[in-house]
Amino acid sequence: MANVNLNRRAEIGREKSAKTRAQLIAAAHSLFRRQAVESVTVDDVVREAGLAKGTFYVHFDDLHDLTSAVADDLIKTFDELLQPARLSLEDPVMRIAFGCNAFFEQASADPSWAAVVARMGSSVRSVGEVARSRLFEDVRRASKALRPVNLSAEVSQEIILGIMFGVLAALGEGRLSHRDREEVLSALLRAIGVGDRQAKSVLAQLSRLHRSKRTAGAGRNTSKRDSV
Repeated sequence: MANVNLNRRAEIGREKSAKTRAQLIAAAHSLFRRQAVESVTVDDVVREAGLAKGTFYVHFDDLHDLTSAVADDLIKTFDELLQPARLSLEDPVMRIAFGCNAFFEQASADPSWAAVVARMGSSVRSVGEVARSRLFEDVRRASKALRPVNLSAEVSQEIILGIMFGVLAALGEGRLSHRDREEVLSALLRAIGVGDRQAKSVLAQLSRLHRSKRTAGAGRNTSKRDSV
């Protein structure tokens, strides 16, 4: 019986620790939405979370460590939302464009999200690890169809990540906007060896997907109104 109680006590401790860590991440995320990342302090975070300052250092080494966790959480959550639509696409080039387009759309709608993801995603390799692995698989498959360019999957992935993190940073700082979406995606596809004709076809398919999604959303809203 004692062993069972000790096991349960340890489980409760882990659950409490995970909850506290999540509180700190949520507090930092909330602060990053309201002010510049570099202006946030540990005191700000624990005040926002309603926790003691010492608790912060139980879970994170410093603000850089916390910011990395926030960025990883943002990417992981968004990437999981994309998965059903991503897996419905057979063409790996289309998958790459779809994912990059989705991140661009999210970043242009939420510049603070873009700023955090760009800063930490480009400087901390572990941030967005699952999303990176999915991108690499798509790039690896796509590279077989883009052999004349003679780029390895590793190089193509780094090109995509470099462009996207730079674009997200520019969106976060207001140097780019949603108006630049098609030009950015076109440049990205060409950078990994996609020809002009294929790039235009992929962008046209993305536009059709976007229109059908909006139409479906409008239809659901109309049905809700009609049922009231």
